[in-house]
Amino acid sequence: MKKTFISALALAASLGVGSAAWADIIVGIGAPITGPNAAFGAQIQKGVEQAAADINAAGGINGEQIKLVVGDDVSDPKQGVSVANKFAADGVKVVIGHFNSGVSIPASEVYAENGILEISPAATNPVYTERGLWNTFRTCGRDDQQGDIAGAYIAEHYKDAKVAVVHDKTPYGQGLADLTKAAMNKGGVTEVMYEGINAGDKDFSALIAKMKEAGVSLVYYGGLHTEAGLIIRQMADQGLKAKLMSGDGIVSNELASIAGDAVEGTMNTFPPDPRLKPEAKDLVEKFRAEGFEPEAYTMYAYAAMQVLNDAAKAAGSNDTMAIAEALKAKGPFPTVLGELSFDAKGDVTKPDYVMYEWKKGDDGKYTYVQK
Repeated sequence: MKKTFISALALAASLGVGSAAWADIIVGIGAPITGPNAAFGAQIQKGVEQAAADINAAGGINGEQIKLVVGDDVSDPKQGVSVANKFAADGVKVVIGHFNSGVSIPASEVYAENGILEISPAATNPVYTERGLWNTFRTCGRDDQQGDIAGAYIAEHYKDAKVAVVHDKTPYGQGLADLTKAAMNKGGVTEVMYEGINAGDKDFSALIAKMKEAGVSLVYYGGLHTEAGLIIRQMADQGLKAKLMSGDGIVSNELASIAGDAVEGTMNTFPPDPRLKPEAKDLVEKFRAEGFEPEAYTMYAYAAMQVLNDAAKAAGSNDTMAIAEALKAKGPFPTVLGELSFDAKGDVTKPDYVMYEWKKGDDGKYTYVQK
């Protein structure tokens, strides 16, 4: 897939930055702008663009205007590294992204070598911040945290169920599935199946036949909404009456478009809906007035820009290493997610995951509702 880079000049103009206020700090948006996970890429891009516009209107970061460049990683690790190298060549100082852990982890090494700070709104694999790099931060939680919540929930509510653990073999999907499995096993529930699929697969007949034979009543899936939606739909079509539970990778209303009515009862972990936080009220209304629903990672991307701005001000510098130190030492920072602080690894200090269930709303559309 060809890389997509938006002209910095055109994007700066779209943010209301004229030639007289030509930007001094370049921020890259690394995300799947195209491909099967483009819905998540749109969330990240919209969140960053709105935050950049708001920060620029207020005077910029320490007086420097932001200009944005966008790198389309298509959720592919190799493409992500290409994007990272292009960002480095273009003088990018900070990257908000990437969405996939499998992209963020290798890309972050390129960024570290080139003095680039990375703040991911969505990469949840623990490895991302466990390698001791100076430059890796995230505004979201970690898979070991949501895996504990999911595993404990299964142990409490599905103790007698026949559980299949399925993953998409990616660092995110398999990592989350394994962490959930460990927590579930610790709670006294042992899976009857453990299977891997390939991201991009369309036909899950063989997997479903195997689950039917094993009498599976609950499927825990580590992966993204694209494959999850197909598994849900095909289970219903093939007469397997099993519920599916997953993580934050299925938190897109596109899941319901893929799965249809069979999505009802599906469960997933995610933090409390940021759209309902009082700090986000005005921003949510602004997005909705523009015809965009700021679900899932939109607010996490916006918050990433907020902490970047506030940490730079606290450091009194736009030097990326100084900002990184301020992120760890100068919090908490007020954001649309509430106050955020970071530990020495770059993780948020107060992550919180809860369980959601997909239900039909009064408008006849399915969405995820906190249980």
